[in-house]
Formats: sequence, C-alpha cells, structure tokens
Amino acid sequence: MTVLLMRLASPLQSWGALARFDRRDTQPRPTKSAVIGLIAAALGYDRTQDLGPLADLRFATRADRPGTAVRDFHVVGGGTYPLRPRDLITDHRRAAKAATALEQATGPTFGHLSATAVAKWYGAPKEIAPDPNLGALVAGNTTRDAIMSTRWYLADAAFVAALEHPDRELLDRISYALEHPARLLWLGRKSCPPTGSISGGVHPGTLETVLSTTALLPGATTEQPWAWIETAPGTPGAGQTRDQPVTFHPEHRAHAPRWETRTRLTPVPTIEWDIIP
Repeated sequence: MTVLLMRLASPLQSWGALARFDRRDTQPRPTKSAVIGLIAAALGYDRTQDLGPLADLRFATRADRPGTAVRDFHVVGGGTYPLRPRDLITDHRRAAKAATALEQATGPTFGHLSATAVAKWYGAPKEIAPDPNLGALVAGNTTRDAIMSTRWYLADAAFVAALEHPDRELLDRISYALEHPARLLWLGRKSCPPTGSISGGVHPGTLETVLSTTALLPGATTEQPWAWIETAPGTPGAGQTRDQPVTFHPEHRAHAPRWETRTRLTPVPTIEWDIIP
C-alpha cells in the first residue's frame, strides 16, 4: 500500500456536513467528501464526472492543531438598489412596473434611478427560470427582505489528511495536481483558501503506519493528536459517518455511510515536512 499525505492549514476552514443556506455548520475535522472534492478540483474534474478511483481512496485525518470554532453572522440583501438593464431584461413584470418611471426620467437613468418604482422587488434577480405561461425568463425570488445566515468556521487550524491506495501512480498524479491545480482550491468553503504547500508526498505503508511516523505540523498544539482512520464496517470500536462521496453532480449530489475509528497517536517521526509557505 501507499499513502499520500496532505497538509490542510488556513486562517479559516469549514467542513460542513448538515449545512443549509441560513445555517452553515462545520465539523471539528475535515470530511472525506470535502477532501475528495478538493482533489477532484485539483485534477480538473467536472461536477458531473464519475469519481472513479477517487471514491476508493481510504481516508484518515489527524488533528495536529484543532483550531477554535468561530461564528460569522451574515445579513445580506434588503434595502434599495439602483435599477439596472438586466433587472428588466430578466423579468418582464419588473419592466412593466418600471416603465412609467423610466419614461419620466431625465439624465442618467440606470444606476441612478431609485428602485421605488419596483418596491418590494429584490434588486439582484435570483432563481431565474422561464415563465410557465409566457416562456419569458422571470425571477423566482423577488423579495427585498434581508437574508440572515450563520456560518461556522475553524480558526487557525491545521490537519494532516492521508489517503491510502495500492496504485502509487494515482497518488503521485494527485500529489502533483495539488501543487499545480486545474481549478481553485479551498478548505471546505470558497472563502477559505489553503496556505502554503498541500502535498506531503507519497509514502509506502498504511494509514496507521504513515500517520504514526509523520512529524507533527509546525505549530502543533499537542504531542498526542487525535486521528480518525477509515476502517471496515463492523470493526470493534468503529463509528459510522455519512461523508463517503457518491457523486458531486449539482442536481443529484449524494453521500453514503462509511466507518472510522478514533485514536490518539504519538508520532515517532521518520517522515518530515518540506513546507513552502
């Protein structure tokens, strides 16, 4: 077996499992789904593409610096918006309401005309879809009410993720892609780009042996970090988690359960980190 090491460090990370728009949670450690998604992005996969061998990777993570949970409270939308041409193009109902104000306006209009003529209509069209009767594009979300959401992050955290597979060539290809990604990478959310090197190289062994012989990350807050290691169903002491990615298709996204054990490790390092900040 061979194992690819990954360094996941950033000022902010967020590993959601039960996230909804108005409440975005974070797990206390990286999820397998998010890490496989990061790898798929690095390789240039499309969301509709079959995950293939990526779904077969055995996964583990080690919390060298667990970080601190922080909450970010958002209030977006609401208020008045300047009228823009696209607001009229994307909704014939809005155009009809604004027609009188536009006809009476003088001087610069778009970007200056108050949206009072279309009161109660949201300034940035959302949920655009054809009108079932006319076929014209209309906005399904036209409310002007503010949208509130709560988002949780891990601040100043650093994790070691590890992926095991018998095909070293596959892991070497992933390792290269992590440092030369085809798409932008982030740690769970677009506002959380990774810092420094991600790949820690490919090493012979299993998840257990490699994590036990890999040096702690710089700034580790413990000498005995917790590790969560994927294992076979029914393994004594193992717990179930539902973050095994099946597909990232935007319309059919699905996950399956998997099993993992939690254990404390006291690494005796023979594998060191070569980190480019």
